[in-house]
Amino acid sequence: MVQLIPSPEDVMQILRRTGAFREGHFVYPSGKHTPHYFQMPLAFRYYDTARVLAVALSRKFRLDKEVASALPKIAMISPGPGGIPVAFGVREALSAEQIYWAEREDNKRCFRQYVNQSEVPPCVIVDDIVRTGEALRETFALVKELGATVVGCGTIVRFTGAPDRIDDVRIRSLVEFDANWYDNAEQCRDCRRNVPIEHVRF
Repeated sequence: MVQLIPSPEDVMQILRRTGAFREGHFVYPSGKHTPHYFQMPLAFRYYDTARVLAVALSRKFRLDKEVASALPKIAMISPGPGGIPVAFGVREALSAEQIYWAEREDNKRCFRQYVNQSEVPPCVIVDDIVRTGEALRETFALVKELGATVVGCGTIVRFTGAPDRIDDVRIRSLVEFDANWYDNAEQCRDCRRNVPIEHVRF
């Protein structure tokens, strides 16, 4: 029997193979330490890999009655650059009509100028990874400002510490990842073992 949606283990294998998932001793700009790091664009640099992941996520949306009933008159929305390839891939698989993406300007998330309220149909928000859910929450707020509705939300990887839904919209994902975080060096097990540190940008 053909597996229409790859298992979380299969997805993690893809992320490991492409270098998108790494293990080591990483320090975020926030000062938090972790033994795991995702650099999702490394998976989406390969067309075939990007297509497998996007199609898998699109199939989760097709199982959602609210999303399926709105097709094809929906807009795929990415909270930022990382989710753009996901948005394009899922749009292609679902034959959705439009794509938008938000950006940060003056430390505030926003859409490009001249995105008009009347032009935005019901939306599906997608991203490559959800660590805290902050970007999704900000994007939900932007969509509401436009007077549009969010009918679906999804990501390739969602950290289990992040919300599993926003405004009663479930966040669908291919992988639920239990991330280990340490608030500082004093709490970090790898620091106590003198494991070399690698600083990451985000």
